[in-house]
Amino acid sequence: MDRKIEKKTWNNKRILTIAGITGIILLVGGSIYFTSGKSKLDVDTERITISTITKGPFQEFIPVNGVVMPLTTIYLDASEGGVVEDKYVEDGANLKKGDPILKLSNTDLELSLANQETAVYAEQTQMQISHNNAQQNTITKLNTMADVENAYKEAERVYKLDKHLYDQKAIGLQQYQSDKNMYDYQVNRYKLAKQILVQDTSLVKQQASQSQEQYAHMKTTLELMRKKVASLILRAPIDGQLTSMDAEVGQNKKQGEHLGQIDVQSGYKVRVDIDEHYLSRIYTGLKGDFQFADKTYNLVIKKVFTQVTAGRFQVDMQFVGEVPKGIRKGQTLQVRLALSDETTAILVPKGGFYQQTGGNWIFKVSEDGTKAYKVDIQLGRQSPDYFVITDGLKPGDKVITSSYETYGDIQELVLKK
Repeated sequence: MDRKIEKKTWNNKRILTIAGITGIILLVGGSIYFTSGKSKLDVDTERITISTITKGPFQEFIPVNGVVMPLTTIYLDASEGGVVEDKYVEDGANLKKGDPILKLSNTDLELSLANQETAVYAEQTQMQISHNNAQQNTITKLNTMADVENAYKEAERVYKLDKHLYDQKAIGLQQYQSDKNMYDYQVNRYKLAKQILVQDTSLVKQQASQSQEQYAHMKTTLELMRKKVASLILRAPIDGQLTSMDAEVGQNKKQGEHLGQIDVQSGYKVRVDIDEHYLSRIYTGLKGDFQFADKTYNLVIKKVFTQVTAGRFQVDMQFVGEVPKGIRKGQTLQVRLALSDETTAILVPKGGFYQQTGGNWIFKVSEDGTKAYKVDIQLGRQSPDYFVITDGLKPGDKVITSSYETYGDIQELVLKK
């Protein structure tokens, strides 16, 4: 009798096949797991900085250094060159407007002044001589005109009389014609003399006007020359304190050379150096503040100097409201220069994480605080203390803001206390 043989469900071949497939799956899965960067690292929480994402007031500002300067400074330059002959005051002196500071000696300029004065006096004398000659000439011409006019009138009288007599046949044609010719001659002579007198009068006036203009020009030149010589004595243009004096007796100073400056003592301003990177964002009206003697004082930009030197440019800031007592010229201040108005934003404190991530991602701490994992973020504006979070985090989230330098490609941190 035949007996039915049942096949074994789990024979050795099948078990080995399943085991092999399972091993391959585990191997591939493990490979995928580790090559995908899903590695972990134990981290001591005492060695990292965990910060909380907050929502609060934010104002973008940059820290800059400013130097206290007088509100107004007048620079003193040599308007004319010369040798320092005398000094009337020393550096630091308080001056009133018009007070003498020093005297320069310039022989060439003084000689030019003397020559110009001589030329003006000579021109004045020549004008007087020309005026007298013109008057004498005019008188001569007037006398001549009087004689001509008298002769004209006499010839006219005789002519009219002879004409009447000739009409009455009392005189002959020869006498009448002779007197008529004389009359015509005197008429022409009178007209010519009158024309000459008019022209002479006009010429005299023209010459007198030209002489006056030339004399006035020479006097103006003389006054300018006198001012140049007078400028050899340097005087204070305003009330203030003389500073940065650079002149000693016997020194030769060139025209335009800096001699010193006068600082007006009516107030102060702050001259601030700023990196050229911010040039396009700086304009008059921007505000700043600084701490002095445990109190905050406000400043505002009044002037921007756009010239860049060694990668930096300068602005002048004036005090808004109270000026600190005890502040001194030349003092350095740490100024917070605001680049924007105050707004409300989601903030993350600055930290070493930015150097490794470039602000593209951050380690976010889980709610139970046992681990931290990568999340993508977007950063916006910044201040010296905070970045503005525009995407990826919300207020209350906790993140690791210390350096990631030793983490490499770690994807998840296990936080150990």
